[in-house]
Amino acid sequence: MNLKNRKKGNVEVHTAALNDIMFFLMLFFLLASAVVNPQVVKLLLPRSSSGQQANNQKSITVSIDENLNYFVDKQPVSLEAMEGKIQSFIQQDTDLTIVLYVARGVSIENTMKVFDVANKLKLKVVLAVEQKK
Repeated sequence: MNLKNRKKGNVEVHTAALNDIMFFLMLFFLLASAVVNPQVVKLLLPRSSSGQQANNQKSITVSIDENLNYFVDKQPVSLEAMEGKIQSFIQQDTDLTIVLYVARGVSIENTMKVFDVANKLKLKVVLAVEQKK
């Protein structure tokens, strides 16, 4: 009977490859978060404590920036041409919702101009807000 201690091998975990994997995962998620909603113009939105996430697949994004420039799905458009631009989307799908992104500091009068266009076209409008922190 052989009772002498056997030599046990050293157990090592090499983490050098894990660093590379973590870097690529971080890079992937950063890029993926930038293209989650490519239809949106980057704005500082008003804050609301009761803001909810609206995931309507049949929507058009309309944005108003600080300089009162209007955008329909990231394409600059004048206020006068906005109705025609949205009308072209209605021909493709009649059950649409306008998601309105308005920069902080834009007056309610300019916001209501988009609501007027939506009312003429009989569309629903959802105002996008940022969650209060």
